[in-house]
Amino acid sequence: QVQLVESGGGLVQPGGSLRLSCEATGFPFSNTPMTWVRQTPGKGFLEAVATITAGGASTSYANSVKGRFTMSRDNSKNTAYLQMNSLTPEDSGVYYCAKGWMIRSFGSDTLRGQGTQVSVSS
Repeated sequence: QVQLVESGGGLVQPGGSLRLSCEATGFPFSNTPMTWVRQTPGKGFLEAVATITAGGASTSYANSVKGRFTMSRDNSKNTAYLQMNSLTPEDSGVYYCAKGWMIRSFGSDTLRGQGTQVSVSS
């Protein structure tokens, strides 16, 4: 079964940290770039926050998270990660992992997970 399953979301105080995981099954993960995408309440669009090449050597980040978020992957575990530090309320939203490089929208053929909720609040 081809799927992506996110985990690791939750409620955290401003300034705190969370680590999201995305486990992939059913496709050649080690050959596939991956993206973390979020949908925040204040925005009406998806934001690609981080993306990583298939081998993990290169990453790219949205300006809004640069220096605070780090994307990585472990191809032996078919899993991608998003380490989020110095979280602010503006980071609250649903975080999705998606198959592909710099995914900015979800089309009918976009493979993505069900999402994990991140809430940053005191």
